[in-house]
Amino acid sequence: MTPTIDLIRLENSFDGGALGALRICKQMFCATLEPADRDNQPDVSCIPAGQYRCRRIQSPRFWDTFEVQHVPGRSHILFHPGNRQVDTAGCILVGRTWGQLSGDRAILNSGNTFERFMIRMKGIDEFVLTITESY
Repeated sequence: MTPTIDLIRLENSFDGGALGALRICKQMFCATLEPADRDNQPDVSCIPAGQYRCRRIQSPRFWDTFEVQHVPGRSHILFHPGNRQVDTAGCILVGRTWGQLSGDRAILNSGNTFERFMIRMKGIDEFVLTITESY
């Protein structure tokens, strides 16, 4: 059974990025961090709210992960570990909690959280991601 995956953006800061919550089957799974909204510009902006198909891929840098597909004017948007907005390159970072690193807005325990995400998604090759904004 393909799980329902929702990313609810909770806060958007030009300097600190977009904080969100990722739910799997309507249950809170983890915190997220994306770049701030910069009109969907490649590598520096979060993607517009909406529904997107995500497909499992083998990334040269992040290995087994999921790519968000069919984002207008964009490609190579991945789920991956990282802590601060500078780590995103337009992607979705996952972490256990929100916090601060070196004075920057961050998500923490990202590596372990990404590993838990991939374990949770074992046997799933595609899913629909619904992104909403609550700010």
